[in-house]
Amino acid sequence: MALSNTQYDTILRDYNQKRLDSRRILEERTREIYDKLPDYKEMDDLIASISVNRAKQRLMGTEAKENNEEIADILEDINTRKKLLLTSAGYSVNYLDPVYTCSYCKDTGYIGDEKCHCFKQAVLDLLYEQSNIRDVLSTENFKNLSFEYQSGEDLVHFKKATQKAEEFVQAFDYDYRNLLFYGTVGTGKSFLSNCVANALLEKGHSVIYFSAAGLFERISEYTFQKGGKDASVNPFDDIYNCDLLIIDDLGTELTNSFVTSQLFACLNERHLRRKATIISSNLNLEELRERYSDRVFSRITSNYELCKLSGQDVRLYLKRMMSRK
Repeated sequence: MALSNTQYDTILRDYNQKRLDSRRILEERTREIYDKLPDYKEMDDLIASISVNRAKQRLMGTEAKENNEEIADILEDINTRKKLLLTSAGYSVNYLDPVYTCSYCKDTGYIGDEKCHCFKQAVLDLLYEQSNIRDVLSTENFKNLSFEYQSGEDLVHFKKATQKAEEFVQAFDYDYRNLLFYGTVGTGKSFLSNCVANALLEKGHSVIYFSAAGLFERISEYTFQKGGKDASVNPFDDIYNCDLLIIDDLGTELTNSFVTSQLFACLNERHLRRKATIISSNLNLEELRERYSDRVFSRITSNYELCKLSGQDVRLYLKRMMSRK
């Protein structure tokens, strides 16, 4: 995952902004609590005073062990009363804890000398321009999943596919799996893929999303551009090694022998590395076989859980409903 200095600085600036935002939120919340709960501020002031006195004693060499134990008990009692005051007023006990987008690295991007998983994902987002999918994931996730737009056999299919998606997330850390969502247009294939992506990103896993056309365009550019394999950013490293690869709308790209061979190489290499992949396609199984060869079809049907979806185009249905309002 090669970055230019400018790209690296862009990510670091983003982390700095996150820390500034966190500090601002904490300051606003602290002012709010101090205004509404003056006793809380008094207890904070008391803790600060005790801490200053202890520091002075250490500097003067007059600190006694028995005093330390007594002070520790006092501080524990004050902190207990602070928590009780917060919860009694309807606040979370953690309301005044620092607010981080990543609790692992506390929005620094690093854990010790190692890059945090969120930093690695930030690199992927930057290199593969995934900021748009982040916006989509804010609405397309398991929390917003609904079964109200399907009925009959279509609903049965969607519920089974949803169950497979949820099991995929739950077992991700210990059970290698792949998913193929296939069927008619607008039935929830991309939505379920995004639900999985959102859940795994929240767990700290690296995810790369590609439309099928975008994937093969990126591979083609790298393969045939001037400089070829000597180019600075090799997409194969990330495509083969990210925790989850999503290939959306397989079948919408211009398919030729190059695309077919690269699709097989991608699926085969990720399978050998035990890296999970999700594919969505509007093609049925026979169309997949005809378009991508028996070899690709065999790789998919052998190593993927097949989730068929059917029914009306939910997106068109929702648009019609909105137009009537």
